[in-house]
Amino acid sequence: MGQDKSTTRNRKNKYLSERERWQIEILRDKKLTGREIARQLGRAPSTINREIKRGSVMLKDSELIERLVYRADHGQIDYEEKQKNKGRPLKIGFDYELSRHIERKIVKDKYSPAAVVGEITRNKLLFKTYLCIKTVYNYIHSGVFAGVGEAELVYGGRHKRKYRKLGKINKSRLLKSIEERPKIANERTEYGHWEIDVVKGMKCTKTCLLTLSERMTRQEIIIKMSSCKAEEVDKALTSLERDYGGLFSRIFKTITADNGSEFLDWETLEESKTKPGTKRTTLYYAHPYSSYERGTNENTNRIIRRFIPKGIDIGNVTVETIKKVQNWINNYPRGIFGYKTANDMIIQNATRKMCGIFEVAQ
Repeated sequence: MGQDKSTTRNRKNKYLSERERWQIEILRDKKLTGREIARQLGRAPSTINREIKRGSVMLKDSELIERLVYRADHGQIDYEEKQKNKGRPLKIGFDYELSRHIERKIVKDKYSPAAVVGEITRNKLLFKTYLCIKTVYNYIHSGVFAGVGEAELVYGGRHKRKYRKLGKINKSRLLKSIEERPKIANERTEYGHWEIDVVKGMKCTKTCLLTLSERMTRQEIIIKMSSCKAEEVDKALTSLERDYGGLFSRIFKTITADNGSEFLDWETLEESKTKPGTKRTTLYYAHPYSSYERGTNENTNRIIRRFIPKGIDIGNVTVETIKKVQNWINNYPRGIFGYKTANDMIIQNATRKMCGIFEVAQ
């Protein structure tokens, strides 16, 4: 009965204790076999034999003859080192379907880990395992996913830096400061307030992209221009004005620009070209060196750079490719909207307040 109680007691612990290792050393010195030691300690013979093998070291006796001897301290050190290196098992386990889904979304579809997890949750996609955003990032940093590293992340694992205002708008130009922009535009509670910028190509080339980002829904419009001159910006806005017709001034209520030369002719840009003598929009200007005041547009431009990198000739980028990038951005799940897309937000806004006022970008 005593032996059975000992066996039950010891089997509650998966691993041998340090005390048991010293007992093994004493019994081993008495020439007991592994099976005999196992019987006395209430352990499986295989457990004792493995321990003896791991904890044995080569020593020389008084006659300088080498022989293998089990030493408890050696076995304990080996055990502790293995425990340190073991770590927790990966939560994703053998859920290869989820792993492939995450890899495809990040590498091929260029989603962020947060967008992948958010889309899975919002669309109720079923996998064997659920991973939170932090776990996915940890796995990426640890190299768990094949072909997915920090280079594949939308923002490359970089942290947002702090900003400070570095300049004032030149009042002599009569530019309307962002400080004068309507409160409702600052609060992002009304559709129709945009940020504008240009994305340039390689040096010594003229072709560029005009990008417009809507502040409330994060809708994006990208237009290819033959140059970054002011007249080309005016042509691009006039093209949009013709497309939207009489709805243009209701869709583009305000536009916030930087102090680049291509945007400084505010009188020309604000004037309607389809109805001369009338105003089509109102331009406001951010403080110099304060790109954070147009944060939506700046962040979206960084995403565009993942598809159209710096150093390439934008003149060689087709309009079809540009439209694909625009569609990708407008269909990208965003955490700030509970992983709804810009197009989802446009439809939601149109249903609630502006039904029939504008077309959803396709």
